[in-house]
Amino acid sequence: MQAGKPVLYSFFRSSCSWRVRIALALKEIDYDTFPISLIKDGGQQFTKEFQALSPMSQVPALKIDGITLTQSLAIIEYLEETRPTPVRLLPQDPKKRASVRLISDLIASGIQPLQNLSVLKKVGQEAQLTWAQEVISSGFEALEHILQSTAGKYCVGNEISMADLCLVPQVANAQKFKVDLSPYPIINRINKTLLAMEAFQVSHPSRQPDTPPELRA
Repeated sequence: MQAGKPVLYSFFRSSCSWRVRIALALKEIDYDTFPISLIKDGGQQFTKEFQALSPMSQVPALKIDGITLTQSLAIIEYLEETRPTPVRLLPQDPKKRASVRLISDLIASGIQPLQNLSVLKKVGQEAQLTWAQEVISSGFEALEHILQSTAGKYCVGNEISMADLCLVPQVANAQKFKVDLSPYPIINRINKTLLAMEAFQVSHPSRQPDTPPELRA
């Protein structure tokens, strides 16, 4: 790893890590990946070394500019504030910016945590699929309703934003849990548009250094 180069502590399948990988790709920031497996060795996120970087034992963590940041939305906002080009992820219009944050928070706080690994373990093996489908579906109903008034080509108008970075990984989670996506035409349309973009492809879970061979694209 190069001295001074940003380091992303990431798990290939983590949707929160994916959000940050998309931001780094869109901002054209070169970085090293330090894989943290949430599965191996009882979860490498629980090691003392990683907890020193991320006290919540969660990925991602990003070492950049002499600091270590955790929490994906905080990381994305920092990248936006320090590197506003070549792509802006928060609109300059305050109303649009509020919509971007609203959608991002709805996904990052209202859907994703309820269906992540640590919660599913508590729910128990037999109820996991039903639980995940219910929380994602109820979140997507709310999101689809909001997008009716905010969406253009993307989640908020015709400019890509932090909200889109949250949307794509969450749709991938929904597909993993076999959620019926047909009731959400706007979510589907935006997701398809975004997945055609290079930044979403290079950051995809199937193309990471720690992706197992059988899951590689």
